[in-house]
Amino acid sequence: MLRRTLANAFCLTALAVTVTAAPAVAGPSTALPRTITLPSGFQPEGIAIGAKPYAYFGSRADGDIYRVDLRTGAGATFSEGPGTASLGLKVDDGRLFVAGGAGGDARIIDLRTGAVLKSYPLRPPADGPFINDVIVTRDAAWFTDSRSLTLFKLPLGRHGRLPAAAVAVPLTGDIALQTGNNANGITTTPDGRGLIIVQSNTGYLFRVSPSGVTSRIDIGDETVVNGDGLWRRGRDLYVVQNRLNVITKIELNRRGTTGEVISRTGNPAFDVPTTIAEYHKRFYLPNARFTTPPTPATTYDAVAVPIP
Repeated sequence: MLRRTLANAFCLTALAVTVTAAPAVAGPSTALPRTITLPSGFQPEGIAIGAKPYAYFGSRADGDIYRVDLRTGAGATFSEGPGTASLGLKVDDGRLFVAGGAGGDARIIDLRTGAVLKSYPLRPPADGPFINDVIVTRDAAWFTDSRSLTLFKLPLGRHGRLPAAAVAVPLTGDIALQTGNNANGITTTPDGRGLIIVQSNTGYLFRVSPSGVTSRIDIGDETVVNGDGLWRRGRDLYVVQNRLNVITKIELNRRGTTGEVISRTGNPAFDVPTTIAEYHKRFYLPNARFTTPPTPATTYDAVAVPIP
């Protein structure tokens, strides 16, 4: 049954994501560019948008961070990468948290200068990690690894102080490691007391306790195979199913233990979108173009669509 509901306010409990309202932009949202051109050969994956009208994109090719003014579509390289990928991104407290893919690391970048504040080795590259996505809560940053049953936690101290080292949190319970991409996108539950991850290869969603115990979220006979980036607005969870070129909307209960698929929304401008961010009543998604062989001349973009 397709139903539309108003998004509930985010819950500011122990694990709740800190949300800052975006400032008003002059003119209607239709005045903002609907397509953002990214550099040729960039191979985008992650996107993050904070309170200001700037989007940050990460490159799979070399880890560069590209910043775009959403009012004009103009952009430039903001922070040079380490030569390994920058995948999932989140903006929080003047910093950009970056998942490092096969580099096995997490990086924190200063949004004022583009300098790397700190880099954390999570798993040795020789072990085949794939640090895929990140969510920042009030007291920690959590990173997924699609090649292991592990979350990596950066406990945040007073005033968001960065820790000396990351903490590995083994995933137990319902989830089982499968061939391909496992834990991918990550967000918080509506009540803020747990995390939600999507297992891309099975299409299952899991609620995760702070200690790493997973429980499969009951969404009936539905799955979200190829689930990538997650975005939550109140009790509405949005899942980007990358190779299916759709955004799936799921209405969750407050604890995030059950949900109902409300809609699946495609768009002719989608070309394997991966992650998702919100600004000024729009969703922004980079087109990763996984089905197009990457070359230095391959073109890439990101698109803005209405929130389903």
